[in-house]
Amino acid sequence: MSLIENSLEKLRRASASAKEPGAAAVSLPTAVRAESVATLEPRPAHKRIAVNFDHLRVAGYLPEQGQERRFADYCHRIKRPLIDRALGAGSAPDARLIMLSSALPGDGKTFITLNLALSMARERDISMLLVDGDLPKAQITRVLDLPDEPGLLDALRDDRLDVESLIFDTDLPNLEILPAGRPAEGAAELIASARMRDIATRLLTRNPRRLVLFDSAPLLVSSEARALAPIPGQIVLVARAGHTPRRAITDAIAQVDRKKLQGLVLNDAYLGPAHGYYDYGYGELPGTASKSGAR
Repeated sequence: MSLIENSLEKLRRASASAKEPGAAAVSLPTAVRAESVATLEPRPAHKRIAVNFDHLRVAGYLPEQGQERRFADYCHRIKRPLIDRALGAGSAPDARLIMLSSALPGDGKTFITLNLALSMARERDISMLLVDGDLPKAQITRVLDLPDEPGLLDALRDDRLDVESLIFDTDLPNLEILPAGRPAEGAAELIASARMRDIATRLLTRNPRRLVLFDSAPLLVSSEARALAPIPGQIVLVARAGHTPRRAITDAIAQVDRKKLQGLVLNDAYLGPAHGYYDYGYGELPGTASKSGAR
């Protein structure tokens, strides 16, 4: 039985002892249970890192100088519907879990994920947790200089580890990082386990303002990405114009729940002489009307 389940069982027993004999048992609403668990388990102190923007730019994970303002507008167009869906009235809790993936390597997925996380962290009403879920490559972990730090894989291997204690605060308000962790055999099976769902629940219940953004491995070449896909409530795919075959995009879409799929981010899309090359456009799924960042 997990720590969360143990805590809930204690709450149920305490509630039952307060009832009159013969009274019918009443289960706690999900929101109340989550709040109670968070109250019982105070958040461990996070370690802290500084985000080196110069290093990120040199490594190719930030837009070129002079393009920041236009790029910020593109990120705003992508993040707004994701945030609205995550925090809207009646939204399911897993809508606060967002996964970015691609069909194939080389589509610019990690570039988009990192910049989207930076943009979301500027929001005043949310806390942004960026999780390196690309376990085979762990690019975010490496570019933020966290390669030897324990992270997601360590929490999956060891039930005694509190995943919250492995999160790093940054010098940017509202931005937290969970590294990939130290490599492990059977990573796909760890991601597919009940422990992964327990970890996802903990990440949400510890902070009701938190949105969790997973940088996932490409769907068509990684069993870890396919194991992760059922967990988040929102999924966005990244493709590169002139690079990602249309068949690969449709095959990747077939790997995920279509109801969770929120759109397609297209890197290096040429949108015409009036706009030049856009770093990406945001569109609906193949075969539907386009909604690129130009409009």
